[in-house]
Amino acid sequence: MYFSEERGQKHAASGLGRARQGRVLIIEDSRAVSSVMRHRLEGEGLCRVTECASAEVFREVMRGGGTFDVAIVDLNLPGALDGEVLDAVIAHDIPAIVFTADFNRDLRERLLRKGVADYHVKNNEGAIDMVVSSVLRLLGNRDVGVLVVDDVPSARTMLADLLRVQKFQVYEASTGHSAMDILARQPHVELVITDYNMPDMDGYELTCRIRRDHNSDRLRIIGISSSSDRLLSASFLKAGANDFVYRPYVVEELQCRIQHNIETLAQLRQLRVAAFSDYLTGLPNRRFFFDDGPAQVAGRLERGEACCIAMLDIDHFKKLNDTYGHEIGDRVLQAVGARLARRLDGSGHLLARLGGEEFSVLMLGLDVEAGSALCETLRQDVESLRVALDDQDLSVTMSIGLAEIAGHESFSNYLAAADQLLYLAKSYGRNRVYSETMLS
Repeated sequence: MYFSEERGQKHAASGLGRARQGRVLIIEDSRAVSSVMRHRLEGEGLCRVTECASAEVFREVMRGGGTFDVAIVDLNLPGALDGEVLDAVIAHDIPAIVFTADFNRDLRERLLRKGVADYHVKNNEGAIDMVVSSVLRLLGNRDVGVLVVDDVPSARTMLADLLRVQKFQVYEASTGHSAMDILARQPHVELVITDYNMPDMDGYELTCRIRRDHNSDRLRIIGISSSSDRLLSASFLKAGANDFVYRPYVVEELQCRIQHNIETLAQLRQLRVAAFSDYLTGLPNRRFFFDDGPAQVAGRLERGEACCIAMLDIDHFKKLNDTYGHEIGDRVLQAVGARLARRLDGSGHLLARLGGEEFSVLMLGLDVEAGSALCETLRQDVESLRVALDDQDLSVTMSIGLAEIAGHESFSNYLAAADQLLYLAKSYGRNRVYSETMLS
């Protein structure tokens, strides 16, 4: 969990993950409608949009080798009044969202047979909002794993194909045991859709087993069955499933139930981010550090790997606050946090702001010598930092205490040892790294 310097300075606590940008194709002959959709999508910062006002422009774009994640398609275009462009979009394996003024049940059936990702009708002021929501939903689905468990190949394939149209990463299992194996190997799976009748264990038992290892705030389960037993849904829900659908299902209803569960997980992730993020710097906070750190240390010690812990403190921070004010002090904290995050980005080490001017780094896989070298790099990075004021640049320094984690103790004890070494670093003049190796 690390942050770029720019994001740290913008209080980006809500952005522990960043969505990948998508390419969106708008095929619409109304310039006004197309422009509004483009403005909305590009304004979200997640989309690059290409507009096509006719079938011929669309063909030119595709001849140019364009690749797209989603297409918004009007069915009635100059040069293609019978929906030929939609067929071409689907033939290029681009998920299609149909946006049309004319709609009826026969058209709905044809669209579903073609395999469109979604459809919306141009009949109200909120229609464009719904199209934009569908696009962002499909783009967000790209990193979500969904596991389909069903021993009947045709039923499993039908459901898997429906999910792939929605841009999910889909995994398939024909037995409960193979489903558990996939979950163990694919931790990014967020949703399991399981049938009831299977050869090795039924969906009820599979749901119970999944819930032993995966909480509902990180993985959702939807039961599905063609059984006429109306109590089956209750048994699934009591076992820990989040939803249940009887076959034959209405495609749109199933899509909505799936998406509601995915959106619930996203909202829960945002709550965890808020709970575990420092409001000022966007870094993980003390709560997260003490929640995640012990497990990280235990795993390293179990494997016989080295790790150490550092306490970092901005020198003379109280004097800085008294001299320049708390607003400048906050700006310094943001800049220091962002500089540390940029240096540690991708390292696998855990950086957190513990409070006030104190930061900590749990260095995984490093002994005290390697940890000292990294701490010295961090100290130099902070020393070279310049924080812009109205009429001058402000520089700061940092003292660091580093303790090796050599045996099983409480996490607080590890941190207390680093804090004692930080005290020595300050006693010996500040702006330095002090480790256990210097005690002898």
